[in-house]
Formats: sequence, C-alpha cells, structure tokens
Amino acid sequence: MADVFIYDAIRTARTRAKETGGLHDLNPLDLMGSLYRSLEARTGLDPATVGEVVLGCVTQHGEQAGNIAKTSTLYAGWPASLSGITVNRFCSSGLDAVNFAALKVAAGQEDLAIGGGVEMMSRVPMLSDQAATFMDPKLAARSRILMMGNGADLIASLYDVSREEADQVAVDSQQRAARARAEGWYASIVPVENPVKGITVTEDECIRPDVSLESLGQLEPAFAKLGAMGPDAAQLAAFPELKEIRHIHTAGNSPAMCDAASAVLVGSEAAGRALGRSARAVIRDAVNAADDPLLVLSGAVLAAGKLMERNGLSVDDVDLFEIHEAFAATVVKARRDLGIPAEKLNVNGGVIALGHPLGATGAIMLGTLLDEMERRDLRRGIVSASGAGGGGAAMLIER
Repeated sequence: MADVFIYDAIRTARTRAKETGGLHDLNPLDLMGSLYRSLEARTGLDPATVGEVVLGCVTQHGEQAGNIAKTSTLYAGWPASLSGITVNRFCSSGLDAVNFAALKVAAGQEDLAIGGGVEMMSRVPMLSDQAATFMDPKLAARSRILMMGNGADLIASLYDVSREEADQVAVDSQQRAARARAEGWYASIVPVENPVKGITVTEDECIRPDVSLESLGQLEPAFAKLGAMGPDAAQLAAFPELKEIRHIHTAGNSPAMCDAASAVLVGSEAAGRALGRSARAVIRDAVNAADDPLLVLSGAVLAAGKLMERNGLSVDDVDLFEIHEAFAATVVKARRDLGIPAEKLNVNGGVIALGHPLGATGAIMLGTLLDEMERRDLRRGIVSASGAGGGGAAMLIER
C-alpha cells in the first residue's frame, strides 16, 4: 500500500446548537461549501483532480440526508465527475471518513481524496432520524444498545470514578480550550460568512472559561432517570460485581452539542508534486476496534491501545494524543488503561469544552492534533474517537 499524505486539514468553528449559534442560519450544504472553497484558496486545489469525497454524518435526516458527501460537492459547483459517499459509524464517523479516503489513495484508486464530516445539530437534532435501534426498547435490549450517557456512567462505576474526578476533567478541558482559543492555537479553523446574522464566524463558541469545580458540583446527574427505566438493571445484570450504577455525569462534564464541519485533503506523493504543496503529515496506520456495547463509549481507548501495540509503540514514543472526551469517565479510563500523562493528552481541550458535532468530530480532532504538533515541532501523534455501541477508531500520523 502506498503512503498517504495529509496536505491540509481544516474545519469551521464549533458553534452552539441553538438558533442563536453563529452557524445556525447556514444549511449543511452551505457549511461544506465554505470548506471546499477554503481548500481551493489555501492549496490551489483543482476540484477536478479530486476523485472522492467521504463525509461522516450521524443523523442523516432532513437537510443532512441524501448522501451529503455527493450533494454538497454539486451544491458547491464542483465537477459532477467527483464521487461522494457518506458514512455513519456513530461518533467516530469523521475519523473513519478520513481513513476511508486515505485507503482509496493507498490502494491506488485515487490520487486525491477528501475525508471529513458535518453535523448541524441546531438544524438536525440528534436522534431526529428516529432510528429504531435507539428508540425501540425491545430492539435496543436485544442489540445491547444503550444511550451514550448511560455507558459513561457504567464506565464510571467500573472504574470507581468519583464525581469530583469527572468534574476536574471538565475544568481542565475548559481551561485548556480557553487558553488555546485566546492564543490562536486552533489554526485549522477557517472563517465562515453568515449573511443572515451579518457575521464572520472564526471562533469556537461553546467554551466556558469560568467553569469551576464549585459550579459544576451544583449540577444534577443527567442520566439517572433514564437509567432507572431499564439501562441500570441491564448493566448490573451484565456486571454482577457492581452494587450500583454511579450516575456522576452531568451537563457540565459531558460533551456539548454544536454545529461544525471538517475537511481533510489526503493524497499520494505524486498528487502533492502536482499541487506544488508539501505534505503536512503522513498517515502511518489506522485501526478500528469494538468493545462491549454496554460500555458504549470505550472504543476510543481500545482502538488507541490496539494501534500502539500493532506498531510497537509505547506512550513514550508518541508525542501527543487526542482521545475523544466522550464524557469525563472515558478520559479517566484512557489515562488509567494507557498510562497517558496529562501533558500529552488533549492538551488544547476536548469536546466537553469545544462541543461534539457527531459526524465531524473525528476529523476535527485530527486537525487539532496536527495544528499542535506543528506549533510544538513534534513528530508523532495519535487521534482516537469513540462511537456508540462500543466502537472506536484510531489513527497514527507523523510529520
């Protein structure tokens, strides 16, 4: 398989999933179009040389339905010859999309491809597609599918994660994100015009720099009532060593919903020469993993560990990690299972502070990792994202 290079990685700002959010007035096609235009301007890209666009999108409903990877390129005026496919592997979809695009290049099927994702949760709310596997209790029970917050509370119970420990994860995320925003370290953000509000959106909106342990401690558990409707009993039956499910996750130490899109341009060495552009990084390897679905969100940790083992790497060999902050307990699990020190893990915050636009998050995390590796002149990084049902994806890049 040929080497695959990352020639650019960009994203929109992450804005609140509300009508007042900076991106709300744009439809998802508009949002992707802004990224396509930015790729052209930044790299001199000729859209006719792109063979495939692969986008992650979880709630493929309404404005996000109908294979938005293909329709967004047509909407943007790109050539009809360009292929597009939309993928859904839950919350790892954006990273999987980049991997699928890279695999097309590695196999020699394409010279240039784009992977990324889009999710506008203010316009297409989570679960608005009414997927039966989530909405029908009988189907969910048979498939062992639970909602994300219940899986997070199960991880907290199994790992004896305290409420204070979870809240500290959230505070750290907020403080690191606030600093990165203030210092301009999110270099992958490109400006997006919102003509309805008459603004140019350039900064992430969800960060709450004033959050403290005291303020977070006043919030009520978010998933206890849902757990009492059946998930708690199913989890306790599956893990008899537990006496109870500890409901420690709140709105403050859980991911924020938001609007955003991402795009990563990958290609062969020859494609880079044709572009006249040096690669920012090379993709060394990528893996998927699937953990117990009752844990729901542990796949990012399992996938990162699998990736390191397959490549003979220890934590000391990796300069930075971006591990999906799929609720605070997942971060604690990553620290304990993988032994990642705080100074290497999510150094510029994660989705608890920045927001989690489902299908776009994985590719956004990849760009965030690459930005910081370049800023610090580091060599090797791992990005890993969780998906519902215990799934996870991880990617190893080198500058």
